[in-house]
Amino acid sequence: MASDISIDTTSTEPTAPAADRLAKPAMLRGWKRRCPNCGNGPLFKGYLTVRDECATCGQELHHHRADDGPAYLTILVVGHIMAPFLHMTFTHFDEPDPLIVASVFSVGCVASCLFLLPRLKGGLIGLQWAKRMHGFKTH
Repeated sequence: MASDISIDTTSTEPTAPAADRLAKPAMLRGWKRRCPNCGNGPLFKGYLTVRDECATCGQELHHHRADDGPAYLTILVVGHIMAPFLHMTFTHFDEPDPLIVASVFSVGCVASCLFLLPRLKGGLIGLQWAKRMHGFKTH
């Protein structure tokens, strides 16, 4: 039986795979609000506004599509952290004042959200960069 498979040896496609981008270091750089490529340049030019490109290495960053993902993750994490504390407050203290409980937990939730939101957005952008998602695949 003869095989009808032919191999094209004239192809100009590169044979070596493109340099791997490791997800964990890229996400950690994003968590630190740094460029996922070099880790030195700032990722944000404001609280949540992503720079068009890295000031240090020139990596284009405008390709990201974080959208609502960081907000969902923030709510998920803060909810899972605060809910057990809220439960413990009502089980360990005898009739806590609702106004004090609401005030303390409101401040705690807002502070946690403000801390986590830009870090989770940076981590998500780092993951997108590492996995070559959206416009990051050609750069």
